Amino acid sequence: MISELSIRGLGVIESADIHLGARFTVLTGETGAGKTMVLTALGMLMGAKASTSLVRGERARVEGRWLLTGGDDEAARIVRDVGGEIDTDELILARVVPREGRARAFVGGASVPAAALAEISGELVAVHGQSEQIRIRQPARQRALLDAFAGEAFAALRRHYRDLFDDYQRVSADVTERVDGGQRRAAEAEQLRHGLEVIAAVAPQPGEDDALRVEEERLANVEDLAGACRHAHTALSDDDGGDDALARVGAAVRQLERVADFDPDLAQLVDRLRECAGLLADVTADVASFTAGLEGDPNRLAWVQDRRATLSRLTRTYGATIDEVLAWAAASAARLADLEGDDDAIETLRAEQDRLRLELGEAAEAMSRERQRAADRLAARVSAELTALAMPDATLHIHLSRLPDASGLDTGDGEPVAFGPEGIDQVAFLLAAHRGATAAPLGQGASGGELSRVMLALEVALAGVDAVPTMVFDEVDAGVGGRAAVEVGRRLARLARHTQVIVVTHLPQVAAFADTHLVVAKDARGAITSSSVTALTGDDRRRELARMLAGQEDSDHALAHADELLALGVTEHASGH
Repeated sequence: MISELSIRGLGVIESADIHLGARFTVLTGETGAGKTMVLTALGMLMGAKASTSLVRGERARVEGRWLLTGGDDEAARIVRDVGGEIDTDELILARVVPREGRARAFVGGASVPAAALAEISGELVAVHGQSEQIRIRQPARQRALLDAFAGEAFAALRRHYRDLFDDYQRVSADVTERVDGGQRRAAEAEQLRHGLEVIAAVAPQPGEDDALRVEEERLANVEDLAGACRHAHTALSDDDGGDDALARVGAAVRQLERVADFDPDLAQLVDRLRECAGLLADVTADVASFTAGLEGDPNRLAWVQDRRATLSRLTRTYGATIDEVLAWAAASAARLADLEGDDDAIETLRAEQDRLRLELGEAAEAMSRERQRAADRLAARVSAELTALAMPDATLHIHLSRLPDASGLDTGDGEPVAFGPEGIDQVAFLLAAHRGATAAPLGQGASGGELSRVMLALEVALAGVDAVPTMVFDEVDAGVGGRAAVEVGRRLARLARHTQVIVVTHLPQVAAFADTHLVVAKDARGAITSSSVTALTGDDRRRELARMLAGQEDSDHALAHADELLALGVTEHASGH
């Protein structure tokens, strides 16, 4: 739930710290006082676009404090993912909008894109206003509401169906690709076959290109190699007894051996010189052996050069190295086997497709039956709520029909059906607003006030079913008055038993049922008009209700009526505990 909303420099509100109740909070005030700014501030924390035209002074700042509970795990996960922190179950969201420059958003102290605010607030707040009235007319939204009401048993059916649907889509796409892409796949197979034949004709070996490059370098420079090796061998060990390296090291060893006993450090040097002498002897022998193995072979050089040219033709086409060429050949052989087995694969895939289609049809029918049961329950519950909301003859009908067939698929009993990601059903909410009226889709035959009451009835019916922690209602009482307004207030109070409810209203009948009453008041005494938000209790609340009733907060008649409304609210709260 949101516990506090802080607003600085936004529209007519210069500064306001709004403490919201845990259950039912109403905001009231005269037209133009700034109630809309409170909702605008909340919208900014939900990622809505921030208009600089509303900035009062250099910048506007909005900050909200949320108290998270165990049911807010998904919101907490998103906060952690964006680098924010939650301090003892308290989350702070903030938005700063300068008059000039870019707006900034913060989640738990971390600077984030505005989209992150929308993602997090989507788990915490639902705003019901004119936009929600538009959404509720959409079949997808109606189906989602019905599915939420259907409960966990339906959710398990839906998960099973989605797994089957995903598998069916994958297999069907594979069948289509193999059948429709036959000519393309044949061309691909021919291209792979040719490449494998070219590589097989050359028969390259792993690392052969590197080994031949080294051999060519040696054969092409055999004269230089032999001359250098002979000179090196002479320098290391002159066969004629000259002043070679081995002789010099040997002389040094003999000189130091005579005095090595006089100093331990010198004895260590003698040991190291002996090691050098041994290494020099080994190197001398290796150089002699290498020199003896050097032979010029023009025929071998020509063959190596020709082989390297052949290998280079492969590396220009199939890989940068021979090892990459061989890797391409292995992958291509596997792909070719797959392509050449298309007929068998298609037959196997079609059998799998038939099996999945049958299982999918059974799962879809199970979903449809559970949906229909949920539709009957939800329609009856909403219709009962509408009766209580002063629409005694109104009836909500929830009609399920099959998706239009576009595939010729069937569920196994010969009945054509189109499978969609959410099953085989189309869901339509129909309202018969009064006795004798023909049930019509929402929005076609219902007034704004009737649609507001349908939305409220749905929310009350769905209370406790996957509800967000906070619900905000703007103009839920549009077109409502009299006894209907009283019932709207009573239903909102009952909804607040399950979730935090915040309502902007101009109806005293609704405001009387609130646990927390906030008033937005405008002050035009200075050079600039400003508004403040104040919590009302006791006589101040009576006077605000009287103002809303008659426009005269000091009217004895209006005050008496306000007391009657407050008594209704007290009675409702008492019945809810």
